Amino acid sequence: MINLMNFYALVFLVFLLFVAFLGYCLYIKHIHMKYDHIPGPPRDRYVKRLVVLAADANVKLVVVSSLTVIYRAKIYGPVYKIYILHYVILGVNCPEATKEILMSSKYPKDSFYKRLSNLFGQRFLGNGLVTARDHKQWYKQRRIMDPAFSSLYLRGLMGAFNDRAEKLMSKLTDIADSKAETHMLNLMNCVTLDVIAKVAFGVDLDLLNNSSPFPKAIETCLKGMTYYARDFFFELKPTNWSFINEVREACRLLRKTGAKWIHERKTAMGNGEDVPKDILSQIIKSAGQGYLSLKDEEFMLDNFVTFFIAGQETTANQLAFCTMELARHPHVVRQEVDDVIGMKQDISYDDLGRLIYLSQVLKETLRIYPTAPGTSRELPEDMVIAGIHIPGGCSCFFSPYVTGRLEKFFKDPLTFDPDRFHPDAPKPYYCYYPFALGPRSCLGQNFAQMEAKVVMAKLLQRFDFTLVPGQSFDILDTGTLRPKSGVLCSVRHRNH
Repeated sequence: MINLMNFYALVFLVFLLFVAFLGYCLYIKHIHMKYDHIPGPPRDRYVKRLVVLAADANVKLVVVSSLTVIYRAKIYGPVYKIYILHYVILGVNCPEATKEILMSSKYPKDSFYKRLSNLFGQRFLGNGLVTARDHKQWYKQRRIMDPAFSSLYLRGLMGAFNDRAEKLMSKLTDIADSKAETHMLNLMNCVTLDVIAKVAFGVDLDLLNNSSPFPKAIETCLKGMTYYARDFFFELKPTNWSFINEVREACRLLRKTGAKWIHERKTAMGNGEDVPKDILSQIIKSAGQGYLSLKDEEFMLDNFVTFFIAGQETTANQLAFCTMELARHPHVVRQEVDDVIGMKQDISYDDLGRLIYLSQVLKETLRIYPTAPGTSRELPEDMVIAGIHIPGGCSCFFSPYVTGRLEKFFKDPLTFDPDRFHPDAPKPYYCYYPFALGPRSCLGQNFAQMEAKVVMAKLLQRFDFTLVPGQSFDILDTGTLRPKSGVLCSVRHRNH
C-alpha cells in the first residue's frame, strides 16, 4: 500500500513538473512573440544551441561576446534581438538611441550587473559604483567619490605617476641591456597596479621587483566573472569546480586585503593623522563615521575591489594595445614626445596638455580596442529605435567595440589612424564611448588617461620596441579586452 502511494506521489510530481515545464515553454513563446518583429537570428538557432549545450557539457553558452556581436550588427543593422530562454537582449548601435538611453538616468543598469555582485556564491563587486543599480544609491556614492578625481587632486598625482613610470623604465633598461624579449602586458599590469595601490590606497607594492598574489587574483576574478556571467551552466560541470574554488579564494583575498587597508586607514584617521583625500579615504567616508555595521563594512569592500580592479586592468590593457599598434605602425608621435619632453625625467601636468598627438594615439587605441567592451541598460517602457517599435521589459546592450569597427561610423575602421581624433576633425556622434556615456560614465577616465600618457611618453622617449614575429594579434575577451599574445617585444635603447 505504501509503495503504491509512493508511486502515485511520484506520478503526481512528474505531472506537476510537466505542467510547469509546459507553462514555462508557453511563457517563453509569449515573450518571444512580442519581439519577433525585431531583426535577429531565427529563434530555432537558439533552440539548437540549447540542445547542443544539453548534449555536450564542454560547450559554453556565451550570452554577449564582443567577437560575435559585431557580426550581428553588420548583418541585422542598428538594433537586433538576442534570446536567452525568456530573457531578451537588444544589441543597439544606433547613435540616437545610444544618446537617449545612456545619457539619461531613467534607464537603470540591467540584471547582468547583479550577477557581478557575487561570483559563485562569494561576494565580489557587491553594490559598488559599477554594479549599483538603484540610482539614488549610486548617486550618493558618486558624489562622495568625486573629490578623489577632481582636476586639482589629479594634478597632485603627477609625482606618483612619474615615480611608478620610472620604475618601469628601470626595468626596461635591464631588459634592453640583456637584449631579452618581454611581454609588455605583464609589465603594464605591474605598473598600473603599483599606481592604483599607491595613489588610491597609500600602499607601496613595487610589483616590478617583488612578487605578489594580486595580479593572479585579479586575472582569476575577471576570468571567473566572464564564465559566471555568460555561461549559466558553468557551475554544474564537475570539471570546473576546482577553478570555481580558485575564483572564490581570489575574491576572498582581495576583500581580506581591502579590510586590512581600510582598518589601517581608519586607525590613522581616528588618531588624527594627516591622510590623503584619496579613494580609500572617500570609501571610508561613504559608509559614514563612527560605528560601522557589517553591512557598511561590506559596502566599503565593494568599492575597494571595484577601484582596485578597474584602476589597474583597463589601463594596463590600453597601454599594451597602444604599444602593439605603435610597434606595427610607427608614427610621428615620437617626434612630438621629443619636442615636448626632451630628455627631462619628470613630466609635468602642463606637458600632458601639449602631447596632443599622443592623446590622439591613445583615443584611436581605445576606438579599436575599448578595454571595457560594452554596457547594458534596462528598457522599462516602450520606445522606438531606428524606426522599430521596442516593447519595454528587455535589456539593451551597447558596445563601443562594435561601433568603433563599423564602416558606417569610421572609414576603414580596422586602419589605425590617430588623425581621426585631430582637434579639427569631426567629432564622432555617440559611436565612440570607451568610458561609457552620461551619468554612469567612468569616474576614473581622466585619471586613467593621465597615467597612460605619462607611461607612454616615457616609453617613447627612451626606447625602441619591436614586435617579435609570429605572435597572434587576436583579442582575448575576459570581461575586459586584452591582447591575447601579451605583446611580446624586443626592447632597445633609443639613439637620440
